Amino acid sequence: MAAPVAVLQGLDKLTARVFTIEVPMDTAVRFGALEVVARACIKAPPEEPPESAAFLEIRELPPDAPPEEVFSGWMFASSPGLSAMEHPVYDLWVLDCREDAPAVDGEAGSDAAATP
Repeated sequence: MAAPVAVLQGLDKLTARVFTIEVPMDTAVRFGALEVVARACIKAPPEEPPESAAFLEIRELPPDAPPEEVFSGWMFASSPGLSAMEHPVYDLWVLDCREDAPAVDGEAGSDAAATP
């Protein structure tokens, strides 16, 4: 089942703060120096084993350099290490796919929208 919102968990390794990030499809959402775009989010039907997966495009936006792609591919909620994003400061992984709209107009929430 396709869903319009990918729910991600983000970790700022420098501060050890964890954030929940809601990403509407095809909308860029900032998480610190990263820009996250969800292209697809699928969730298994209730009668099947639980699984959520999202196709994500993640770019780093350094202040004095052009954007750099750090991840593009599928992430699976049941196997976060299978296709993990490699970044020295941030970790991101999929939690769920949801039908409802995000809490804050495409931003990662009040805490995560600010630079973590």
